[in-house]
Amino acid sequence: MFISFKHSLTILIIGAASLYSCNNQGKKTSPPPEVSVINVIQKDVPIYREFIGHVFGLLDIPIRARVEGYLEGIHFKEGFRVKKGQLLYTIDAQPYEAEVAARQSEVAEAKTRYVNAANELARYKPLAEINAVSQSDLDAVQAEKDAAEAYVQAAEANLRLAKIKLSYTRIKSPVDGYIGKTEAHVGEFVGREPNPVILNTVSKLSKVRIQFFLTETEYLDVIRDRGTTEWLAGKLKVDSDEGRIELILADGSVYPHKGKIDFINRNINASTGSMLVQATFPNPPPNVLRPGMYARIKIEARVAKNALLVPQQCVSELQGQFMVYVVDKNNTVQAKPVKTGDKVGDLWLIEEGLNPDDKVVFEGMQRLASGMSVTPIPVEYNSSTKDQ
Repeated sequence: MFISFKHSLTILIIGAASLYSCNNQGKKTSPPPEVSVINVIQKDVPIYREFIGHVFGLLDIPIRARVEGYLEGIHFKEGFRVKKGQLLYTIDAQPYEAEVAARQSEVAEAKTRYVNAANELARYKPLAEINAVSQSDLDAVQAEKDAAEAYVQAAEANLRLAKIKLSYTRIKSPVDGYIGKTEAHVGEFVGREPNPVILNTVSKLSKVRIQFFLTETEYLDVIRDRGTTEWLAGKLKVDSDEGRIELILADGSVYPHKGKIDFINRNINASTGSMLVQATFPNPPPNVLRPGMYARIKIEARVAKNALLVPQQCVSELQGQFMVYVVDKNNTVQAKPVKTGDKVGDLWLIEEGLNPDDKVVFEGMQRLASGMSVTPIPVEYNSSTKDQ
């Protein structure tokens, strides 16, 4: 069948127009991309600081030889508990026993001299009353008696000192605690260099002291957060867990008992630029904490009131600048620069840049740009950060 050129052209124009109309209609009906959004979290948040601590016993008492001599015996098991007054070491006592005997002889001689002088004075006094002897003779006898009495006192003092030295040959534990490895062995001459000055150490471990240091910068942070250091020293409530501090062990576990800071040094060490702080922790059996251990001290520095928080994955960083994507009331994405504070578990504390009612993009940020229209899908964020 013959179709005119004019009629064919008309059909082509109508078809092209229909196709253009269909394409435009498809573009108009394409929905904006969906993105997951969460509400900004607002709550009071405790802010913690951590410090590396060094464990000491409540008492770490060095055991020294207070007299010289050869070590004759060791009477304890290394690394085990010892009782107060328990015999630890014995030193050859013969020289000191001989000195005691010599001093006892001096005491006996002094007492004999005193008795003779006292008897002589008793004989002179009646004679002086009848002028049978001169006053000067009586005074001389009186002086002899007084000197003899003083000699007795000196001899007895020397005897006590000799007995004290003899007692030092038996070295006993000053406290209940754990004793370490001996630094001297039977047969060694102790009590004088170059032999061991400290034979051993006994540590009382019912409680432990943990010493750590605040750098000058950290000290200034404490002052800014609290306005004073009194919150550390003695102002904490000891009858509850409020204000107490935590101890994190080397394996990352949290020690089950909380401690209390009981000492802050008066000054910052000029050579190290740090300030010594000491905390005390209970250490009941099996006495897990031992001297020499390292652990982290966790202290509540302050509480951020009505803090704004977002998950860390919502925050992107570029050259030290932090940013989040926020969806406004018109479902338009806006990139907002923010100032971050402390990390609180898996959350960032946002100090500036967000409002409590903002909706922050949680997922799909890689394909977003400011000004895009999106379809926000609210989601609930289950933070792994527990309230502390």
